[in-house]
Order: sequence, then C-alpha cells, then structure tokens
Amino acid sequence: MELHQLRYFCAVARTGNFTRAAEQEHVAQPSLSQQILKLEDELGAKLFDRLGRKAMLTQFGEAFLLRAQRILRELSEAKCEIQELAGGNKGALVLGTIPTIAPYFLPLRLALFARQYPDVQVSVVEEITSVLLTRLHEGKIDIALVALPVHGDGLVCTELTREPLYAVLPENHPLANSASISLRDIQDAPFILLKDGHCFRDTAVAACRRARLRPNVVFESGHFATVLAMVSAGMGLSIVPEMAVEKRPGCRFLPLSDDRSYRRIGLVHLKNHFQTHSQRALVECLRHQPAARIA
Repeated sequence: MELHQLRYFCAVARTGNFTRAAEQEHVAQPSLSQQILKLEDELGAKLFDRLGRKAMLTQFGEAFLLRAQRILRELSEAKCEIQELAGGNKGALVLGTIPTIAPYFLPLRLALFARQYPDVQVSVVEEITSVLLTRLHEGKIDIALVALPVHGDGLVCTELTREPLYAVLPENHPLANSASISLRDIQDAPFILLKDGHCFRDTAVAACRRARLRPNVVFESGHFATVLAMVSAGMGLSIVPEMAVEKRPGCRFLPLSDDRSYRRIGLVHLKNHFQTHSQRALVECLRHQPAARIA
C-alpha cells in the first residue's frame, strides 16, 4: 500500500468523480484509476461503486476512509513537527478559506505576515466550507478561515470577528436613500443570492427567516462581484457582508436594522493537530492585525 494511493482514494471520496480527483491530484485519470484498483485488490474489497461518472463509497470504502484520512493527517503532523525542530519560524503552511472571505480579509494581513516572517511560505486554498473541513481532516490544510459555527468531532473553533450584514439595492430603488432597512420592508422584492454550497447563502437566508421573509430568488451566482453587478443592473436586491460593501455605481448599501444580522468569522483547526511556531504566528496575525494599508 502506497501513500499516493491513499491520497488518490481520499480525493475520489471527496469529489465523487475520478476525473475531478485526478485533476486535483495532478495525475492522469487512467493512472489514478489504476492505483485505486490496485488498492482494492490489496485490500480485497471494493471501495467504490462506479455509477456512470459518479463514484460512491461502498460500506468498505466508508470504513477505510476514516483510517486513510487519519494516516495522511498523522503524516502531515509528523512533517510539521520535524520542520518545527529543524527551523523554527520557517517552512510552509496551508491556509484554507472560503471565497466570500479571502479577497477582503486576507490580502493586507498576509502581506503584513510576509514582512514579519519572510521565511514562511503561506499557500491559500479557496473552497466551500465542507471541502475545507474534509481537507483539514486529511491533513491537506493546517488552518481553515470560515464562517462560524461549524460542527464536527475534534474541531477547535476560534472566533475572530463579527461583521454586520447589509442590504444592497439598485440606486433608483425607493428606499435607496434610507439610513438603514428592515428586510420586512423589501419582502416582495426579487432577490439575488449566492448559490447553494456557499455558507453566506445560509447566513442571508437565516436573516430572511428571522424577518419571516421567504426570499423570491430570481438569480444565483458563485461570486459577490456578479451579484453586485446584477443589483446594479436593476435585476433585484441582495444581502452582503460588510466586507463586500464598496463604492459601486448603481448600488446602495444599507445596514440591516436587525441587531442579530451579522456573520461570525473564525479559525478552525484539529484538536490534536500539532501547530508549529509559524502556524501560531499566522493565527495571531489573523486575530490581531488591523486591516490597515501598508505604507
């Protein structure tokens, strides 16, 4: 049994597709499939049911996945410990983050971190929360920056900040010049939201639910930039976090009057994960560094 076989197996389990798994692992799809077959032969059990383009874990695959993830995670942690002993504040670390946080929260903070720790290489992986948590368990990322809460055994969550939510309206909307707005005031309006899978969609829908509003969703996207462009064009209204508020022609941003309309942002790591000096330094930077422009 080879470590790359375990990586390929976990990638197929994560993506549910041999082709996407091969792309993520940077290997040819036939080679990946052959290694999975060799792994199944060695184990004497079928790990996947091949259903067209989908690959579904069998009962044996479900049982093996937990152990494969643990092996890969322990290997990653052993590597971290050796790097810690050898180099102190040197080496590399991987930060996972969701796309609705990364472009707003990270650039200035990571630039400051790079100035303070020039020997530490930080790689950023952008994915939705469920994928980040899987990769955290597999040892592929060291820390995840996500919207809280998240649930799962063996996870440690640290809240960093809470940011208010805003309604974004076309500039010609009758309420566009209000100081703030209640979602009840726009309950009949067409809404533009992020697609399912993005945790901020759940945050926005929860805010609507508190206002006893069922949003009439007319358009969905995977990016705030597209959402704001559609609002600017007059296609509907939306809800965004404070980070996404910007000077944009055609849009007006109004704070929501509901004092519970906010998003919690925090860091997640594995409870038993060994953290190096550089990882702890990055956590402190993300926790305390202000988003001030570097001179």
